[in-house]
Amino acid sequence: MVFGFGKARHRELTPGELAQLLRDDRALVVDVREVDEFATGHIPGAVNLPLSTFQTSQLPDAGGRTMVLNCAAGRRSAMALERCAMARSEVDTHLAGGFGAWQAAGLPVER
Repeated sequence: MVFGFGKARHRELTPGELAQLLRDDRALVVDVREVDEFATGHIPGAVNLPLSTFQTSQLPDAGGRTMVLNCAAGRRSAMALERCAMARSEVDTHLAGGFGAWQAAGLPVER
């Protein structure tokens, strides 16, 4: 975390890093894409909280796991992380490249 002046930096995970965390039950994925996008395919076990209605108060309990936000390419998850930072939430991690990068890595997709 960066203190003082300047823009806060968010932690980014690669698809492979996230896949390993999920295998070890050490991550919970929150997908901020819209409901119709989520329905076409998502990371197995992901929870859908669309950015259009995103509120940090609605984030699920991660049960001690790292909460990782994702979207299609990384832009909307970064926007959601900004909202988390403004709400002083501890959520600070997202998937680099989003669901597109997850698919490109050949990782499992749930429909």
